[in-house]
Amino acid sequence: MQSNKMNSGQPFKRFWLICALLIIITLFLVVFGISKRSINETKLKDWTEKRSVVIVNLISPQLTTNDSKLDLPGRLEAYSKAPLYSRVSGYLKSWKADIGDHVKAGQLLAEIETPDIDQQLLQAQADLANAQANVTLSETSAHRWQSMLSSNSVSRQEVDEKVSDFASKQALVKSAQANLDRISAMKAFTRIVAPFDGQITARNTDIGALINVGSGSDAPLFEVSDTKKLRLYVNVPQNYIGSVKIGSKAEIRIPEHPDKTYYAKVSSTSNSIDVTSGTVLVQLLIDNENNELLAGGFANVSMNIPPKGNLFSVPASSLIFNKSGLHVAIVGEDKKVIMRAVTVGQDFGNSIQLTSGILPSDKIVENPPDGLKDGDVVDVVDVKPSNKKS
Repeated sequence: MQSNKMNSGQPFKRFWLICALLIIITLFLVVFGISKRSINETKLKDWTEKRSVVIVNLISPQLTTNDSKLDLPGRLEAYSKAPLYSRVSGYLKSWKADIGDHVKAGQLLAEIETPDIDQQLLQAQADLANAQANVTLSETSAHRWQSMLSSNSVSRQEVDEKVSDFASKQALVKSAQANLDRISAMKAFTRIVAPFDGQITARNTDIGALINVGSGSDAPLFEVSDTKKLRLYVNVPQNYIGSVKIGSKAEIRIPEHPDKTYYAKVSSTSNSIDVTSGTVLVQLLIDNENNELLAGGFANVSMNIPPKGNLFSVPASSLIFNKSGLHVAIVGEDKKVIMRAVTVGQDFGNSIQLTSGILPSDKIVENPPDGLKDGDVVDVVDVKPSNKKS
């Protein structure tokens, strides 16, 4: 009986043993699968983080101690320029000089025919002659009445009236003479003459043309310019005006003579900053005895600007411009990026001179990628040598 009971319990125990074994295997597989997935996720995260680290090349700012060149556009103007207008109305009788002609001070350029002024001049001369005749008669009468006063032939009142009439006639003579002088002066304006030695740069009239009294809004009859010496005007940025001294020299190049270099001297400045451009107007003087330079033309002006202390330059490709301004990306010892605001002093094309924002010990990202921001961790590949004087 006991033997039968033991034999019947063996299959039951074997069943539970197999179930326990299956449960253990299942748990092992679940734990193994979870562990494997966790390991894969960790590897994927590490791989992604390694891939996300930006690889950069670093450079150091370059020390610049030599004078720099400041190239600016300028415009040439005649040393003296006079637009000539008419002070009288009439018709152009003749002109004696054309554009390009060299003239002397006082040389006749044109004559204006003014028949109305001629008649006014004749009338003024006649009025003066009449006034002079009247004053002569009045003077004779005054002297005669004064001589009769001693014989009591006339009264003192009558004598005073004759003397007063004589004085009145003298005043009329002066008035007539002044009117004649005025019209004679107007007649002199019928001759258009050169105000100084120079060259005719404009002629806007011809024989028979109607001439009206001119003003600044009308075209001048002639324009005379003194081009033996030229004024050169340059707008210098406010940052550099302190380095531009009176008497300093500048190199001048013009398009029509690309192989020649001219020289000019700074003569004066406006001592005022234009609020619209932030520049100061600088005037230079340049000799033009050979008339090679043309007034009103463009010129490229190059001036030496000594550096203000030790300035540093960086490649133009290292600059980052965003909504907060101009920056460079500096990498610290912990390989984290620091965005540093900088100020541009001068643009040399491939390199930019900075006046503030960097130190000689800074390590700057040479070509910062898009999206680089403050606090990003980077991987440094190379650091180029620095502090070479230029």
